[in-house]
This record gives sequence, C-alpha cells and structure tokens, in this order.
Amino acid sequence: MLELVITVTMSVSSILLFCYWFGYACRLILSATTSQDYATNVAQAHRLSFQEAQLRLSRGPMELNGLKEMLDRDYAVLARLMNHAEDAHAGVERRMLAIHYSLAAACYRASSGISIAAARRALEEMSMVVAYFANSIGEASASAAAA
Repeated sequence: MLELVITVTMSVSSILLFCYWFGYACRLILSATTSQDYATNVAQAHRLSFQEAQLRLSRGPMELNGLKEMLDRDYAVLARLMNHAEDAHAGVERRMLAIHYSLAAACYRASSGISIAAARRALEEMSMVVAYFANSIGEASASAAAA
C-alpha cells in the first residue's frame, strides 16, 4: 500500500512538474524578441487581425467569442504558411507553441462561461502565439530575400 501511494505521488508530481515546465518554456519562447518586428508586415500582407484582437483585449470588456474566431482564423492562415515554409530549427518550438495554442483554446472554452478574466488570459496567450508565428514567418521571408 505504501509503495502504491509513493508511486502515485511521484507520478502526479512528475506530471505537474512537466506541465509547469512546458508552460514556462512556452512563455520564454513567446517573450523572446527579435531586432525587428516582422509581424506587422505579415499581418498587413495576409489581412490578419491578431493585432486588432490584442488591442481590443487590452481595452476592456467586450465580446470574447468574436476575438477567438479572429485568432483561430489567423492561426489557420499562419499554420498553412508555415507548412509551406518549413524551417528545420524551429520545428520543436513550433510544435510546442501549437500545443500551447490548443491548450489555451481549451482553457478558453472551459472558462468562458465561468470567468471572464480567465477567458481573457487564454485569449491573450493565443494572440501571443499567433503574433510569434507571424513574426517568425516574416523573419524567415526577410532572411530568404536577403540571401
């Protein structure tokens, strides 16, 4: 019985530590800044609206479902673009952030009826992932054009 308790405790602790590490690693990736902002150019070129969503989120109360739809649409466009411009060194980061986006979307769905603040935080995480992807696509395009 004691062995079972120890095994379950260690397993649960390991899972919780992994979840904490994963979230922390994703936030570190998202907090990295580049020398130039390429996201604005990509947003204009592909008619993305994540910057408008970020602006609305910072202003105050509003209809959050519309913002989620905007972010999902932008994410789909950027995912399609990233599949065409495969970057080998960014594969792990991209997959981690894709999972992070999916988890934030699930958190939004779970919390939208319960807590507006939690739903807003989830949308902010989603918008940061979309902005990061837009910036990395723009950066890859700029470096390809320079080469």
